Amino acid sequence: MKTTLKIMTTGILLAAAAAVAQRPFGVMTSSTPPDPATMVANQVARLTTLLSLTTTQASEATTIFTNASTAVTPLQTSLNTNWTAMQAAVQSNSTATIDSLSASIGSLTGQITDIQNKADAAFYAILTSAQQTTLNSSGGAGGPGFGPGPGGPGGLGGRP
Repeated sequence: MKTTLKIMTTGILLAAAAAVAQRPFGVMTSSTPPDPATMVANQVARLTTLLSLTTTQASEATTIFTNASTAVTPLQTSLNTNWTAMQAAVQSNSTATIDSLSASIGSLTGQITDIQNKADAAFYAILTSAQQTTLNSSGGAGGPGFGPGPGGPGGLGGRP
C-alpha cells in the first residue's frame, strides 16, 4: 500500500512538474509542434500586435528570443532525458538515482529559468515606457511566461 501510494504520488508530482516545465503556446492545430523559428515568429507577431513594435524592435525581439531558444534547447533535451530516467528510477526504487536526477533536474530548470528571464529583461529594455506600461497592464511583464520557454518560445502566456 505504501509503495503504491508513493508511486502514485511520485507520478502525480512528475506529471505536475512536466506541466510546469511547459509553456502554453496557444491552440495546436496539429500533433506536431511548430519549430523554434516559427514559435519565435509567432511570439514576435503577437508582441508586435500588442505593443505596436517598430520594425527595429521586432528584429531585436526576434534575435533575443531566437538566442534564448537556441540556449534552452540542449537544456530542455537533457531535462526530458532526466525525466524519462526518473520514471525508471521510481519504478526500480533507486533512491540514489532519484536524488541525483532530482538535483540535475533542479539545476537544468534553474538554468532554463535564468535564460528565459534574461531574454525577457533584454526584450523589456528595448521597449518604450508606453510599451512597457501596455505590457505590464496586459499581465505580460514582471512574471514567468514572458519570453521563450522550455520547448521553445511561448511568451506572454505564462508558464504554468
